[in-house]
Amino acid sequence: MSEVLRAGVMGWPVSHSLSPALHGHWLQRYGIAGTYEAFPVEPDELPSAIARLRDEGFRGTNLTVPHKESAMALVDTIDDTARRIGAANTLVVQDDGTLAATNTDAYGLIENIRADAPEQLAAKFSGRPLVILGAGGAARAALVGLADIGATEIRIVNRTLARAEALAGIVADQDLVVRAMGWEDRARALADAGLLVNTTTLGMQGQAPLELDLGTLPADAVVNDIVYAPLETGLLAAARQRGNPAVDGLGMLLHQARAGFRAWFGIDPEVDDDLRNAVLAARAQ
Repeated sequence: MSEVLRAGVMGWPVSHSLSPALHGHWLQRYGIAGTYEAFPVEPDELPSAIARLRDEGFRGTNLTVPHKESAMALVDTIDDTARRIGAANTLVVQDDGTLAATNTDAYGLIENIRADAPEQLAAKFSGRPLVILGAGGAARAALVGLADIGATEIRIVNRTLARAEALAGIVADQDLVVRAMGWEDRARALADAGLLVNTTTLGMQGQAPLELDLGTLPADAVVNDIVYAPLETGLLAAARQRGNPAVDGLGMLLHQARAGFRAWFGIDPEVDDDLRNAVLAARAQ
């Protein structure tokens, strides 16, 4: 009897996660004898839950709120990407039983943009400044991802300037200038940008709208909103209306899952319309 490969996602709460539908689609598509389950894990139960991965034959797990930072103290190795982002979203049980942590959010963001705006990404957005709205965990991943593709200037725009300044300080690259800017300067930040990434929750269902005038943004700048509920945010609608290439947030979720699936199940899965439709259908339930 063949081994059933096991993986999952831990969070508190976790019932809203789309990861089981995402990975379940791939498991079925590639005919893999495996499972991917959602595990509600309270914060004080995380150490024992992670320890059980080894004992119960898991290949690894994803981590979602509130476990991405605390899990890093519970593993054997942390790769450079997770260390720079300051959080882990993927754990892999190695062949020797040790636990390795990584973060695939930066990869997911870049691959999502690559899929929808390949020419602009290949040209590094024409060498122009890249703008990140927000200074939270998603902004950290965006900063690391954009730094790794060779950005020369990144502007972090946030309501609390001190948080933007703190985030700007995590990148030590002499070839990259990272500027922290206040929310009142957002129009100026967009003036000559090649890319705009919204990493805030503004514009998400149930949240306040994102109040941003795109009038100063160049017409060829790529606009990416990591929000995917709704799929077409106000920011993306405004970008499309003025002719900017627009990239929705669902692809980041789909692409960031590829690395974990590859490590656990041995196949680099494809992100396509069938997968998007399956995940959107699960979200609608």
